[in-house]
Order: sequence, then C-alpha cells, then structure tokens
Amino acid sequence: MRLNRRALGVMAACTVLAHTAAFAQSGEKVRIAYIDPLSGLMAGVGQNQVKTLQFFAEKFNQKNPAGVKFEIVTFDNKASPAESLNALKAAIDQGIRYVTQGNGSGAAAALIDAINKHNERNPGKEVVYLNHSAVDPDLTNSKCSYWHFRLDADTSMKMEALSSFIKDQPDVKKVFLINQNYAHGKQVSLYAKETLKRKRPDIQIVGDDFHPLAQVRDFAPYVAKIKASGADTVITGNWGSDLALLIKAANEAGLNTKFFTYYAGVTGAPTAIGAAGAGRVYQVAYMHPNMGGEVGKLGAEFKAKFNDDWYTGSIYHEFALLTNAMAKAKSTDPVKVAAAMEGLKFKSFNGDVEMRKTDHQLQQPLYISQWVKTDAKNSYSVENTGYTFAPVRTFDAFVASTPTSCQLKRP
Repeated sequence: MRLNRRALGVMAACTVLAHTAAFAQSGEKVRIAYIDPLSGLMAGVGQNQVKTLQFFAEKFNQKNPAGVKFEIVTFDNKASPAESLNALKAAIDQGIRYVTQGNGSGAAAALIDAINKHNERNPGKEVVYLNHSAVDPDLTNSKCSYWHFRLDADTSMKMEALSSFIKDQPDVKKVFLINQNYAHGKQVSLYAKETLKRKRPDIQIVGDDFHPLAQVRDFAPYVAKIKASGADTVITGNWGSDLALLIKAANEAGLNTKFFTYYAGVTGAPTAIGAAGAGRVYQVAYMHPNMGGEVGKLGAEFKAKFNDDWYTGSIYHEFALLTNAMAKAKSTDPVKVAAAMEGLKFKSFNGDVEMRKTDHQLQQPLYISQWVKTDAKNSYSVENTGYTFAPVRTFDAFVASTPTSCQLKRP
C-alpha cells in the first residue's frame, strides 16, 4: 500500500505525540516533604536522614527510570504528632504531593488519618505518604490506608526474625523488655512475648518496662531494675537518644547482658556501645554496613561526603519505588503513581523486594548482625569506633513476612 505525503506526515506526528505522552514526566520536578524531628533529643537522627534524602535525590536525579528530578523540603515536627499535622498542612499549602516521615509511629498514625481526610475532600490534589521507618504493625493492619506505603519492615516482621534467632541461643533464659511508651514500643513488647512463648516457652520474661519517648536523660534507675531482675538478655525497640543513653547507662553500671535491638546502628548508639558492648549487642534490620556491593559503595561515598553513616536504607527504597512506579504510570500524578506502586517488584540493595498490594507493606529480607571489632571481612567502622555490625543470620523475605488484616479502601 502506498501512502501519500500527507498521510505519512500524520503518522509521524502521531508517533511524536505518542513518544511525548510516554515520557511526559521526564525532567519534571517532584518535591518530597520530609516531616521528622530536626530539634530536641532526636535531632541527630533527623539530621542524618536529611543528608540521606539529599544524597539519594542527587543520585536518582542523575539517572532514574522516569527521568524526574527530586527536591527535598524539610519540616521539623519535633517528634510530635500535632507538629506533624502542622507541617503536613504547610507542605500541602506549598503544593507538595509526596510526604515522607518515619521517626515515630504516633506521628505516622496522625499523618495517615489527616492525608485520608485531605484526599477525600480534595480530589485532584491527592497526597501520597511514604513511610520510611515508622514500624507499628497497625499502620498496615487496622489503620492501613491506600495512600500510605511502608518501606521499612514492621515491628512484627523484625520480631519474627529476631525471635527465630534467639530460639537457637541456649544461653538466653531470662529476658527483660524495655521500650518507649508509645505504639512501636508497646508492639515490640507484645510481639516479643508472643513469639518467644511460641518458639521458646522456657524463656522467662523477668521485666517489661516502658518509659517516655525522648524525655529520659538518665537511664540508671531502669538499668538498676534490669540488674535486679537477674536478666541475661534485654530486648528493646528504643531508637535515637533513648537507645544511646540506655546503653551508656548499662555500660557504666557494668550490666553484662546481651542486647537485642532494632536500632543499634542509629546515630549515637554505636558510640555509646563502644568496646564494652562487643559481642553482646545485636541488631535486626533490612541491611547492615558490611553487605558489600552497592551498600558498600554507597556507604563509603556517603561517609566520605558527610563523615557520617548511611543507615536508613528505606530512603533508597523510596526513590527506587517512586521512580519505577512513575515510569510505569508514565506520570507523576499521585493517584496514578499510587496505583502503579501497588504490587510493584523491583531490585534493591538487599535483593528483590515487593510492595505488597494487600496492605502496602514492603516485603524484603532481614538480617541479624552482631557488634564486633572490625576485621578484614567486616571492615566498615561504624561512627569511626573501630567496631561494626557483622552479619550472623539472614532471613529471606517469605520467612520474616507476617500476615495482614488490612482491608484497603481504594478510590
């Protein structure tokens, strides 16, 4: 069939339009509001994460599947749910459509509720919430939301892995639980008791204490209770200053127990652990500093740039998830991107991961690592201490995964 010049011109124009539509978001700026503590006792964690966000924004701006450009806008929520809501309003007023937060499940729950209401009342101006570290299981169960996506493993997933490791440690016989008095801390206590009873019914829980979040400056009274209980092991979900000061007090009191933690690698805690904690402190997480490969390369580059450690790997997950979803959706519209993120599988630094469609909880491998002196095999010096977290056990995603009761309301 022969086509005249006019027909050929129309076909060429259609081809150009189709190509333009496919990559309409290329070069488009996407702003992300970071809402987390940048002042007070938890400021060190927030400041590290701002560096991490900026670091990976620059990395992904150089190359990503969607061709978009990211800009990070920071808001100090002072670790308060109320301040988080004020920050969210300010971000929305600035036209920001993507929000990230993670330091505190109370703030996370407040954001989920507010974003649900905003999106229902403001069609066409929807906001998506990327949760990098708030791990209360309720956030992807009873409080689950179509607009909320969690990139960290939740408390129950981490405890499933941690308790599976502990059950094979015969010297663990008496456990003391100490946690921050809010949603995450209460869930750590709950799941520790439930999983240990199921896997090691012989283990005694000899203490179960809660303390205010980011308010305690001297943990000596708590450490005295742990010593008096006869515990050989402490399990804690504490993070930030609440973990650093707890371990500092334990070292000063000569408390010679094992510590099983969620956040021993977070700002301040490694320095507090120091040589006194060698061989006694463990962490459950989705990464560790001696993974090599991409983690080793990025960690070394981050340290050279900031003289600080990269430990919030979920921020990398955020950019990978967003850019793959935006490429799939051929759009930066939060409604289309949210739909594309559901069930999305992508390769991350810890292998193949999946954003589970049923509850928007990322499924990923988990690692148990132990605080030891650096050597040729595990050479990354955390906080320049000469010590590091060396891997001792890996759990595949399906092993650490836990079921969900989430009933998502899709728009």
